[in-house]
Amino acid sequence: MSKVVKQEGWDRLYGGLTPSLVGTAASQGVYYYFYQIFRNKAEAAALERKKKGFGDGSVGMFSSLVVAALSGCVNVLLTNPIWVVVTRMQTHTKKSLPNRGESLTLETESLSSKEVILAAAELPPYGTSHAIHEIYGEAGVWGFWKGVFPTLIMVSNPSIQFMLYETLLKKLKRQRASSGKANDDVTALEIFLLGALAKLGATVVTYPLLVVKSRLQAKQVTDGDRRRQYKGTLDAILKMIRHEGFYGFYKGMGTKIVQSVLAAAVLFMVKEELVRETRWLLTRGAITVKSKPI
Repeated sequence: MSKVVKQEGWDRLYGGLTPSLVGTAASQGVYYYFYQIFRNKAEAAALERKKKGFGDGSVGMFSSLVVAALSGCVNVLLTNPIWVVVTRMQTHTKKSLPNRGESLTLETESLSSKEVILAAAELPPYGTSHAIHEIYGEAGVWGFWKGVFPTLIMVSNPSIQFMLYETLLKKLKRQRASSGKANDDVTALEIFLLGALAKLGATVVTYPLLVVKSRLQAKQVTDGDRRRQYKGTLDAILKMIRHEGFYGFYKGMGTKIVQSVLAAAVLFMVKEELVRETRWLLTRGAITVKSKPI
């Protein structure tokens, strides 16, 4: 972080923020939409099995895993282009005009202050449109689906996350019920902690795939280091093992864990609070309608 701020400024810490916000909104919307559809089907199937004398009518751990995996696959296929653009913008490095920075000290005595500033001027800002144009120029339309294979495998991340979350939440509610409290008596802080714990476990397991995906989606300079030029997922994995060892698959994991755990914890907490408030409003509205004279 210190190096980025020193060489490129504070704004680089927010590189790709705009498409990332769009991607987050789109991904969460797509994922939860299909998750609820598949979840409803799984619950209906579980109730049918109960009527036939099988099971207790609840969705099991394996079914929850399948539901989350299917939702994740749909989400990846629809939103991968957005995340390719985001990765490209995040990994882009600002550069000064060629050879001017090194000679500034020597030229200061002969140049006015205005000329020195112009000599150190940076290239135009690298925006979303630049990233899209660059990706399309390199690989055409298919360039926007780079890294889709490891990303599809990474659907196990939200699958594991939701499986752990649902399991932990069910156990907590069961404890609440056995102690004489209402099943929904779960505080926002407890939801926050459950979401954080679930995301932590999922991130540790799937992080190597995230590294491979990012390597594939980042710009690959053709005349640069051949060790960083990848033809595909398998080629990237083999080169990383050969030149960087297994440690290379966990670079930056500490930062990712902090970001992912906080994001997931806040997500679950806000989601549960919104669901709770919505149910309260709907119940209040139903009571008001019933109380009105005919």
